[in-house]
Amino acid sequence: MTRRVVAVQAAAATDPLALAMLEDVVDLVEAMSEVEAALAVPSGADDAVRAVTWPGMPVVEVPTPTGVCDVLDALGALGVEEAAVVCPDAPDLPALLLGKLHSALTGAQVAVCPADDGRLGALAARLPVADWLRASAVALDDDDVVRRLRAQAPRRTLHVGPGWHRIRGRADAGRLDPGLEGWEATRGVLGR
Repeated sequence: MTRRVVAVQAAAATDPLALAMLEDVVDLVEAMSEVEAALAVPSGADDAVRAVTWPGMPVVEVPTPTGVCDVLDALGALGVEEAAVVCPDAPDLPALLLGKLHSALTGAQVAVCPADDGRLGALAARLPVADWLRASAVALDDDDVVRRLRAQAPRRTLHVGPGWHRIRGRADAGRLDPGLEGWEATRGVLGR
C-alpha cells in the first residue's frame, strides 16, 4: 500500500486568527482516512505553532522561504511515496478536494488545488519529486502558480483540480462557508 502524507505548511509566527486557521486545517487533515497528517514548520517556529499537532504527528522543519519541494523533500526523507502540501489559511477546505488530489496521482505526477486568488490551496505529488516540479521552484503563496506549473509540466503530468479560497485576514472571513462542518477554532476567534 502506498504511504501518503498530507502536511500543513505553517508560518514561523502567527496572530490568533492565523493560529486558529492552522489548527483547523491540521484537524481537517488529521481526520482524513488513508493518509497520515504532518506539520511542516520553518526553523525557529513559535511553540504555539508546533502545539497544534496531534499526539504522534510528525513535524518536519523546512527552510524559510519555503517552496513546495522543500516540504515534499522533507516528507520523502520519512519514506513517503505520495505527499501533499496544504496551505494553513483555508480552515473550511473540504477534505474531498484533498482526496481528489491523491486520486489524480494515479495518472499524473502532480495534482493541485488552486486558490481563487492565483496562489495554491494544496499540491500533491508522487515522490521523489519530478525534475520539472523542482525546476518550477513554486511555493504555495506564489502568484499565478498554475500558469507557471503548466509551463514546466510535460504533457499529462499535471492535474489541476477544483479550486477553493484562502483567507488572508479578518476582511476575508465572509468567504468562509458557515454550512461546512469544522473550523471551530476559527469560528471561536471570529466570534461566529
